[in-house]
Amino acid sequence: MTKPILIATIMRPDGDTGVQTHFRAFMEYLGNENHPCELATPYCAPLWQVYPTFAVRKLLNGELSVWWYRYWHAYFLRQALQHRLQSGAECVIYAQCPLSAEAALRARVSDSQRVIMVTHFNVSQADEWAGKGLIADSGKLYRSIQHFEAYVLPKLDGLVFVSEFMQRELLKRIPAIAKVPSTIVPNFLPDPGLPELQAPVADLISIGTLEARKNQQYLLEIIAALRQQGKPLTLTLVGDGPDRSMLEDKARALKIDQLVRFVGFISKAAEQICLHRAYIHVATLESFGITLIEAMSRGRPVFAAPVGGIPEVLGNSSAGLTLPLNDASAAARIVADALNNQEWMISTGIAARGRFLKKYASDVVAKRLLLFLEVT
Repeated sequence: MTKPILIATIMRPDGDTGVQTHFRAFMEYLGNENHPCELATPYCAPLWQVYPTFAVRKLLNGELSVWWYRYWHAYFLRQALQHRLQSGAECVIYAQCPLSAEAALRARVSDSQRVIMVTHFNVSQADEWAGKGLIADSGKLYRSIQHFEAYVLPKLDGLVFVSEFMQRELLKRIPAIAKVPSTIVPNFLPDPGLPELQAPVADLISIGTLEARKNQQYLLEIIAALRQQGKPLTLTLVGDGPDRSMLEDKARALKIDQLVRFVGFISKAAEQICLHRAYIHVATLESFGITLIEAMSRGRPVFAAPVGGIPEVLGNSSAGLTLPLNDASAAARIVADALNNQEWMISTGIAARGRFLKKYASDVVAKRLLLFLEVT
């Protein structure tokens, strides 16, 4: 019997985060398969209540702002889920984070309404907020978020890990989840097809929120090292965030402001990848790195730091090369040598797309996810 899938998230339906990219890709797959699917978000609740409450957060700072965001997004999502689940009809609630999972556990009225969560976050949501500089590392709210995750996750009916890295990290931190049925299913995307040949607007592109964890400062140091080595390359930074002004100042200080474009937030940012020769990513931690497979799907080589789940994405480096995080000059040499090797660029681009089609295309991977959700 086909079980309806109810995707639960505290995020907006639209946006370019990895979470939103994931559930939209899954919804597209389910739609193509004529599988019943709905999306539940806080914005399903009455908007006359939602927007004024969320607007208050703009008046708050630091940890109070984070607490407000978490509490009220979970609250309104729970209201939406209670309305949807009150009939007791069988379904699978596919939660996109611990907050949405706990909201689903509280809202369900029948054991036939199974709650399964995917682990998008990096180690803990506490680490992500700390990485943004909004809460103190190991402070009271940090510890509270970690305790919340340790309380919620063992109560789930299933867990989906996006990488072996995340499975290891969570089992180490929350041993009780070993009893929860689980599987490893990487992120996936519908195949965009190979782009038409176009003249590149820049050599390298990186997409992501401009914040400390994404480590764009180091990207600027690599571009500066390339210029010093007499091999100047151009970089496009797509995204906005708290570090933008600092990064623009740093680019000017390094005298590379003519080599780096800050284009801010762009809807459907992944479509910009085909206008560049290669993708570069030097985040200090990633559970997976969905932008990497967005580049691979378009036949672009990837340069990335081997942290978290990224080595699993690159496999045996057939899709690109790894970069050191502590030596901008060495990283610059790796990038320059690769981009100057036309044979490597062509063969790696072909291999990257082949790896995407085999490992990360929706028609291959989403099928595995759906099977787990239905049988768990």
